[in-house]
Order: sequence, then structure tokens, then C-alpha cells
Amino acid sequence: MQIETPMAEALGKYLDLSSLQLKLTAQNMANIDTPGYRTEGFDFASEMRRSMKALSGANGSDGDAGADGLLGAVSESGDVRVGSVGGLLERPDGNNVSMDREGMKMAEAQLQFRTGVELLKHEFTRVLDAIHEDK
Repeated sequence: MQIETPMAEALGKYLDLSSLQLKLTAQNMANIDTPGYRTEGFDFASEMRRSMKALSGANGSDGDAGADGLLGAVSESGDVRVGSVGGLLERPDGNNVSMDREGMKMAEAQLQFRTGVELLKHEFTRVLDAIHEDK
């Protein structure tokens, strides 16, 4: 038996996005010495908004440009718009990965993931309390 709530679905998507942010950050860090490599990322807030619209049945495509300076949709990761991050200092070899930026993104994504896990625990506790309320 599987019990799903709208909040659990939303938190699941939140965790998916946090996990993707961690993967992209690790990928960027791993390619710091790769000539010509371009930093990839996505705007977490706008992707979360799109996900919430999709979960609520509204049209999931909004026209947000994104606050991360994304140059455009380079690839699709599931339904998340992942693109090259603009506005970063490019080295002579064409690589634009900034270890400082990636370190901050990693810390941010870790905090988001931990927050999502805690909120999901509370949601499951709430559901279990509702199930066992009569006993």
C-alpha cells in the first residue's frame, strides 16, 4: 500500500532538484581542468515553480529567464532545463568553472536536500498520526 499526499509529491520533486544540483556541481568541479568546459546549472527556484505548476495541473512552462544567468536550454535532464551558466570569468583555455561558485552551490544544495529530508519526515509522521488517530 502506497500513501501519497500532495506535500510528499512536492517534497519528492524538491529532493530530485536538490540531487540534480549536487550532481551538476560535482560534474562542474570534476571538469575544472578540462579545456573548453562550460559550467552547467539551472535556476532552482524557477524549476521548483514549474514543478509545482505541473503538480497542480497548471501549465508547467513559464517564461522565467532564470536568475542564474543561464544562456539557454543546452540539455534536458528529465523535465529540468539545464544550461550553460553565463557571466563567469573564462580562463585562456576556455574553461569557466569557478571553484568558489561551485563550493557555494554544493553547500546550498546540501542544505536544501537536508531540509527536504526533514520536511518529508515530518510529512510522513503527520500521515501516520492521522492513520493511528483512532487507536
